[in-house]
Amino acid sequence: MISNYNFKEEKSLNKKRIVGVFIFVLIILVVLIGKTIVDNNNQIGKNLHNKQLDNIYVATGGGKEGFISDEDVVKIMEDVYNLNIIYDNWSNGKLIVNDLVREDGTKYDAMFCSDQRFYDYYKLSPDKSKGEADRYKVLDGGLTLNTPIVIYSWKEVVDVLISQEIVTQKDNVYYITNMEKLLNYILEGVKWSDIGLDMLYGSINIASTDPVTSSPGATYYGLLLSIMCGGNVTDDNINENLPKLKEFYIKSGYMNNTPADLFERYLKTGLGGEPMIVDYEKSIVEFAYENPDGFNQVKDDIRILYPSPTIWNSHCIATFDEEGNQFLKAFDNKDIQQIAWNRYGFRTGISAGNYDVSTLGITGIPKTITSTVSSLKMNMYNLLIDYLGNK
Repeated sequence: MISNYNFKEEKSLNKKRIVGVFIFVLIILVVLIGKTIVDNNNQIGKNLHNKQLDNIYVATGGGKEGFISDEDVVKIMEDVYNLNIIYDNWSNGKLIVNDLVREDGTKYDAMFCSDQRFYDYYKLSPDKSKGEADRYKVLDGGLTLNTPIVIYSWKEVVDVLISQEIVTQKDNVYYITNMEKLLNYILEGVKWSDIGLDMLYGSINIASTDPVTSSPGATYYGLLLSIMCGGNVTDDNINENLPKLKEFYIKSGYMNNTPADLFERYLKTGLGGEPMIVDYEKSIVEFAYENPDGFNQVKDDIRILYPSPTIWNSHCIATFDEEGNQFLKAFDNKDIQQIAWNRYGFRTGISAGNYDVSTLGITGIPKTITSTVSSLKMNMYNLLIDYLGNK
């Protein structure tokens, strides 16, 4: 009886051992299979990462540094288009005047300038009388990243400008619908207190960067000149209105040299420091994306005003060879376009695109910009800048 009991017990133990061994072996197999899958995936990723990318060399104007260095944009360029983009920084003025070659003497595949006037001018024959260098033949290109000129202000100021019938609110967007009246207030030296803003000292003014030394400032003054000339700047009416523009320039007083400095000053000094400034629409989007806590502190007080008409700042690509064409084609990528807008405030088409930034908490940005004037040609800008800079 005892012997029979021991045999059954031993048999039960053997079954448990067999089951335990089976489970142990199964676990080992699962681990090995999992490791093999992970190793294979890592190897695939390593192979993709180490694959030979095509180097594309681009002479680049400023104003888009964050976007072109964005990790996700770089990754899309590499993974989807097999491109490694090397951006060399150039001033826009030198892009169109100097010999456009790299430090080692090799040519560029593309140029990415910061305003349409430089793109248009580059496509012309060089003016040898001014010492301009020969230029590459432009194969393809055009407007790539766009942002309009806007005026940033504060709730208290805009409420008064609405009462003065200078600003109109439509569909939660603020438009300067009587720009001429606002410009006349500035030229006539009307004080903030004269229109009911007793807390503000001095005369009405719109701070901007210096048009003589700054591309954004020049774009803004190009807009002012277009408005003074009735929307069409010609050889005849430009000379009539340059003195008036010079008077406006003098009354504007101290000017920052970079839009980033001006926008930072606007945010830090508030209503009392900078009641109104000129900048690009993209600045508020980039600020809200990069500094959500800071934006939340001021978002209820900030007002974005769209001059009617306004003017586009368009970053343009010009391609010089097939490699440059590949670079240009990458900007048709929908993910790149959404990153350009959602993080850096660049519109990638004049009227197309999903221009909604409500996820960042920004209000008052229209999905389309309809009232604009054309960018001035380079010779008109040169006349404007020379006239303003002449003491």
